Amino acid sequence: MEFYGATPDVDLTYSDVFLVPRRSAITSRLDVDLSPGDGTPATIPLVSANMNSVTGPRLAATLARRGGLGVLPQDMPLQELDAAIRWVKSQPVTWDTPLVLPPDATVADAARLLPATDGHGIVVATATAEGRVDADDVRGIVPATRLGTALPDARLGDLARGRAASVDAEDIESARHAFDVIVAAGADTVCVLEHGHLVGTLSRRSALRSTLYAPAVDASGRLIVAAAVGINGDVAAKAKALAAAGVDVLVVDTAHGHQEGMLRALREVADLGLGIPIAAGNVVTAEGVHDLVTAGATILKVGVGPGAMCTTRMMTAVGRPQFSAVLESSEAARIMGAHVWADGGVRYPRDVALALAAGAASVMIGSWFAGTIEAPGELQTDEAGRTYKESWGMASTKAVHERFGRLDPYELARKELFAEGISSSRIYLDPLRPGLEDLLDMITSGVRSSFTYAGSATVAEFHERARVGLQSAAGYEEGKALPVSW
Repeated sequence: MEFYGATPDVDLTYSDVFLVPRRSAITSRLDVDLSPGDGTPATIPLVSANMNSVTGPRLAATLARRGGLGVLPQDMPLQELDAAIRWVKSQPVTWDTPLVLPPDATVADAARLLPATDGHGIVVATATAEGRVDADDVRGIVPATRLGTALPDARLGDLARGRAASVDAEDIESARHAFDVIVAAGADTVCVLEHGHLVGTLSRRSALRSTLYAPAVDASGRLIVAAAVGINGDVAAKAKALAAAGVDVLVVDTAHGHQEGMLRALREVADLGLGIPIAAGNVVTAEGVHDLVTAGATILKVGVGPGAMCTTRMMTAVGRPQFSAVLESSEAARIMGAHVWADGGVRYPRDVALALAAGAASVMIGSWFAGTIEAPGELQTDEAGRTYKESWGMASTKAVHERFGRLDPYELARKELFAEGISSSRIYLDPLRPGLEDLLDMITSGVRSSFTYAGSATVAEFHERARVGLQSAAGYEEGKALPVSW
């Protein structure tokens, strides 16, 4: 990356900078390869944050199916983490994971999982004790849009009229062929069957996406997933257990990554020789990168304070403007043969592009993903009828209760005394982009175009060719579209 004009002598946020177009031979955004090249099997440079309100197994599987990487949070009990990892690994790669509810479930039950929006549906079926659904037990598919017109106490079995359109997995030759089959069937969503059992669903939109994205899979062809561990307790034992469950990337995580406790934990994990990438953080300086890589990290999480749910900078004055933090840390990591994940502060596709321009291999996203159908938690509706999910900071009182709820009242009260961060925030679903994949479409299309403006076909080329200029606050405002006429 190079600066367009003088090199700044102050630290910069994403809002302070912009990309300058340059001569390019890239003729189409589809000629761009977004693979991060950070030692993970990801094919797009997007990682979901290891926050309780952001990444659960459902989001992790959906993200991996489109090439990204989900990081399950360290607050989950080990048994639940093990089950979540194995669940992600068991999900279909080519098809969507079916959302199945029994015939006696109501519209109100379904509305807690799915908003009334196009492109989604609920399979109405009875399942075995093992969760398997036989083709003969499928009553039909209720389109999500039907949930917005039916009474809350209406039974899904009564709304599922006739048998659902279905295709046999062995008959599908390619993603393009799948799209044509769905169109020919006159359906928006079909059930995918294999040996007489339901193995997934497929919509026109998901079939189309499969022609544009490459799934992120492990050596056995299963979806990838990462998991986080803290720096306290028996970190090595937990790391071994997660590796045994099949985790593809291990994230050693704490708010202040440049500390002795982190270095000790990293050395313990690295000495296990697990054979998987180890991410660690958070840091914001070249010095922090050097020490964590020396201790065993191959990927550095960079960012202190830029997150939407974080109050660290206002509480402690600690942190660093994110663009400069990523820029310095990425350069230090490159020299040592390591990589950077830019963690926090992205609110628009432009911010993702700028983080990559600064040298990040991938960009971690938190609150932006928290407001999606696939994020953990049930959908809720406010007084105006708008749909949202709750989000909270990982150092907040709510997070403290989840992490230390089994402590005795005195010790829990001590922990609560020093909690910081937002404990409850409503993250509203975007009516135009309610699902994770909708956001992925928007983000990756913007980033692909950024690459074409820079004349870069790969992330590595973008690191070299990106040209960044400085702008005033007025310059930033000038770049925003107007929602109404002036």
